[in-house]
Amino acid sequence: MPLIRIDAIAGRTEDEIKTLLDSAHRAMLAAFKVPERDRYQVYTEHLASHLIAQDTGLDIPRTQKFVLVTVTTRPRSRAEKEAFYKLLCQELWEHCAIATSDVMISLVQNTDEDWSFGNGRAQFLTGEL
Repeated sequence: MPLIRIDAIAGRTEDEIKTLLDSAHRAMLAAFKVPERDRYQVYTEHLASHLIAQDTGLDIPRTQKFVLVTVTTRPRSRAEKEAFYKLLCQELWEHCAIATSDVMISLVQNTDEDWSFGNGRAQFLTGEL
């Protein structure tokens, strides 16, 4: 159920995008222990001049491979969050050659009442999920 949004600088091939999304999904499955079919992802490309991600003074170098990953999810423990950060960076490095310095992650938490998967119902509240 986590919704993963990835913002990136334009220029990746369709195969590269698929690999990136698959990598993010594997990290999410491992860290959050959700079902395999809980896959909700949006990939958006931007002109380089339209995506600015500095380093908050941490001296983290950025390249054209930079990705901003925003995950909207139910509350997660600190351990789950830290596992996701680490696993996502590992996946993106191993499968996409994206350096850990080019991965920025933001988790946005919400509750069961904030989700409807269709048909105008809140399935977590109705007991369907």
